[in-house]
Amino acid sequence: MKTVITFGTFDVFHVGHLNILTRARALGDRLIVGVSSDALNITKKGRAPIYSDAERMQIIASLKCVDGVFAEHSLARKGDYIREHQADILVMGDDWLGRFDGYKTICEVIYLPRTPSISTTSIIEVVKGS
Repeated sequence: MKTVITFGTFDVFHVGHLNILTRARALGDRLIVGVSSDALNITKKGRAPIYSDAERMQIIASLKCVDGVFAEHSLARKGDYIREHQADILVMGDDWLGRFDGYKTICEVIYLPRTPSISTTSIIEVVKGS
C-alpha cells in the first residue's frame, strides 16, 4: 500500500486545490494531508488565513480523495510528518519545484503542475476589490 502525503494552507478552497489533491491521491492508495496551522500560516505568509485551521481541516477531511488530515505546525518538522505517516510519496505543487528535494532520502518527491490562472491570493484580491 502506497501512502501519499501533501501539505498546504487550503484557504478559500478552490478547484486548484481539488485538482492537486485528486491527482496526488491517484499516485497511491492513501492520501494524507497536512494543513498549515493558523500560526504557521501567519509565519509563512504574513497574514492569518480567512478560514481557521479547524475549518480548513474539516473541508479537506470531507473530500473523498483524502484519507487523513493533520495540522502542520512547523515547516522544520516536514520530515518528521513524512516519517510519522509512513509516506512513500511527497507531492507538492510545481511552484515549489526543487524546494523539497532534500526529502528524497526518505520518500519519492513529485511536483505536480498547478491549475493555471487560479490562486487563493488572486481570489482574495478579486473579493477585496468588489
